[in-house]
Amino acid sequence: MDTIIRAVTNDGFAKISAISAREIVQRARVIHKLTPVTTAALGRALCAASMLGELMKEEDGALTLRLNGAGPAGSVIAVADSRGNVRGYVQNPGVDLPLRADGKLDVGGAIGRNGMLTVSRDLGLREPYVGSTELATGEVAEDLARYLAESEQIPAACGLGVLVDTDTSVKAAGGFIVQLMPGAPDDFIGRLEENIFVMDQLTTILDEDGLDAVVEQVMAGLSPRVMARTPVEYRCACSREKIMAALESCGESELRDMADQGEDIEVSCQFCEKVYYFSPAELNKLSEKEK
Repeated sequence: MDTIIRAVTNDGFAKISAISAREIVQRARVIHKLTPVTTAALGRALCAASMLGELMKEEDGALTLRLNGAGPAGSVIAVADSRGNVRGYVQNPGVDLPLRADGKLDVGGAIGRNGMLTVSRDLGLREPYVGSTELATGEVAEDLARYLAESEQIPAACGLGVLVDTDTSVKAAGGFIVQLMPGAPDDFIGRLEENIFVMDQLTTILDEDGLDAVVEQVMAGLSPRVMARTPVEYRCACSREKIMAALESCGESELRDMADQGEDIEVSCQFCEKVYYFSPAELNKLSEKEK
């Protein structure tokens, strides 16, 4: 089962969220028919959004992470609830690119670097809180750390990774966000930076040793204490009622035009690809409401 671990050092100078999300990313790959590079791009975004969402204090809060880098993959969007459950999609899921010179998937090339990372937090107020920062690499983790520092004034280190197997299935996926608390001394910060620099490759740790080992390596020598373990999953919030409400926004004229064709229309959820059918009679009824 996919899980988020939250831990804090005994001295309170740093806290970490870490996620293992192989099943989440694998489900996204199957739903959206992703290529290896778009699997990695969306997978990293899903992991990031899940961790950020799970950190929200509002019980019914929601968080949307959007990457628009003008790359061939188009927009990459992930939406999480306050329990860390997440869903997402890639605008152009079939994009495929050659491997980078180092043999790794070219996520930055797929997402692009000429654009923004935007985080929208729906806290149940009239308007959501929206923050954004310019993309630095398009590789997601570096961009997320930059967003936290610039938009939320949180010094943080982030790691995100997706390991795609030779059969294009997801072998491992996950990440971590470490946040420094006020007053952290220089030697503490230096030790944390050294840990992240020398740690094994993230997806290798997840694949071979598991999520707890990620926390242990990142926080080595800093006495981390696990505070919570939360199961998370790929979960879509779509429903027939929500799709119907979206149809209403088309307006009376367009609804009548669709009804006049005399055939059922089908509407697919962009997050889970579930198909909803609406009859001409239902469309006419909706158009009457728009008068």
